[in-house]
Amino acid sequence: MSTTTEVTELAARVRAHLADRHPGEPFGDLRTLPGGHSGLTYAITAGTTSYVVKAVPPGQRPVGRNDVLRQARILRVLAGSPVPVPRVSAVDEREPAWFAMEFVAGEAVEPVLDEHRIHPRLCRTRMLALADVLRDLHGTGAVTSGAPASEPLLEPDGELARWARTMRAVPSELRYGAEELLDLLAARVPTAVPPVLTHGDFRLGNVLCRGERPAAVIDWEIWTQGDPRGDLAWFLLFADHRNFPRLGRPVPGLPGEGELLAAYLDGRPEPPDLDWFRALARTKMAAIMGHNLRRHREGKHHDPDQERLPPTIAAMIRSARDIVARRP
Repeated sequence: MSTTTEVTELAARVRAHLADRHPGEPFGDLRTLPGGHSGLTYAITAGTTSYVVKAVPPGQRPVGRNDVLRQARILRVLAGSPVPVPRVSAVDEREPAWFAMEFVAGEAVEPVLDEHRIHPRLCRTRMLALADVLRDLHGTGAVTSGAPASEPLLEPDGELARWARTMRAVPSELRYGAEELLDLLAARVPTAVPPVLTHGDFRLGNVLCRGERPAAVIDWEIWTQGDPRGDLAWFLLFADHRNFPRLGRPVPGLPGEGELLAAYLDGRPEPPDLDWFRALARTKMAAIMGHNLRRHREGKHHDPDQERLPPTIAAMIRSARDIVARRP
């Protein structure tokens, strides 16, 4: 949480950087935007133009989700590519660092999880369109054409190790069957494929849509150069409300995993060992949910809604085990 003085100082820096773009135009106040999961997120207007500002929290190190400049770099790499992203308008590397990007109007709604009134046909159209965007992202060539360095590349065994650690930090009563699942995954780790640019949390809830089309892919906190099958499997997970007992809601006509996969592939063969990544995506979801529920129960982040998660955690572990057990 920033103090009033810190927000005032940040606002002055933002206005100074954007002033040349808006000579003689009045600036609005720097307003906190709710819902951001990385750094601090604000909105500001200059005349009739709106911007979103992402800033490192004062006193915090610019690492992980707080490394907002890392997000700015990948947005600039993707500018002009087939992947729609907000345009970066200003960057200030002085501490605490921040960047400003254009405000993109649109809806970011996860059809099977969020409360909404979007017509099912529109949900279907958007999800199929997003499959095309994911294919474009994985084919951008950004890895070899100037994308900034990311964390060390994690191959499938490294990804499994990461989420195994998170899973094992979840109380045992919340993760029945997890050890068997982790053993099955460890015994069937697939061969790595050449890395591509990946988003890390690619789904409709992280895409602003206008009408039928994606207007901007947002929330690039955990992008990396990694295995495209991880992005793809995570995206497919959100196609079926039954993956989320007590949380999911049916959306008539929403494309299932098979139809989404066919849209993404666009006639290409299915990547090898995709089922292993589908199981890993469920393992990851169960681990994240279990971690969040533990934090709530320990009083580290009060959120009573987390108490709805145990049936979904159990279903994720169970379905992941079933998927990976079918592999030879």
